[in-house]
Amino acid sequence: MSKDELVGVVATHLRLLQQSFDAFDEAAATALGLNRTDLRALDLLLQDDGPLSAGELSNALKLSPAATTTVIDRLQRAGLAERIPDPHNRRRVLVATTDAARDAEREIYAPVGVAGSEALARYTTDQLTTILDFLCTARQVQEEQVTRIADIRP
Repeated sequence: MSKDELVGVVATHLRLLQQSFDAFDEAAATALGLNRTDLRALDLLLQDDGPLSAGELSNALKLSPAATTTVIDRLQRAGLAERIPDPHNRRRVLVATTDAARDAEREIYAPVGVAGSEALARYTTDQLTTILDFLCTARQVQEEQVTRIADIRP
């Protein structure tokens, strides 16, 4: 197979990988009774080292404050997030995950990490270094394309 043909095959498999990520996110959202935006918000709350303010969540999600409030309300109704007072600013409220959110993270996402680690164990250190370089490059390309598309909006 030529390099050009191989690049085409890799591009096809990247598209299929993206579709599998989308399908997983859809399945996770459905299992949790959420929509995809709510799932993105929950992911942000789970990956951070502590609670986020509604404004921080709004910025990260690129949503209006009103839309973010609606997301927080839905997460709270689902028992996955709670509003807590900011200990440093009594006028500010923070959004934190609940034990139920951490349980869902363990049930839904932890097995993916284990399976991924097991799959990657077959690669050498040099191969993993190449894979990491490729993933960083692919992410950079995608981020550049997001910027490109944002710049052509009317």
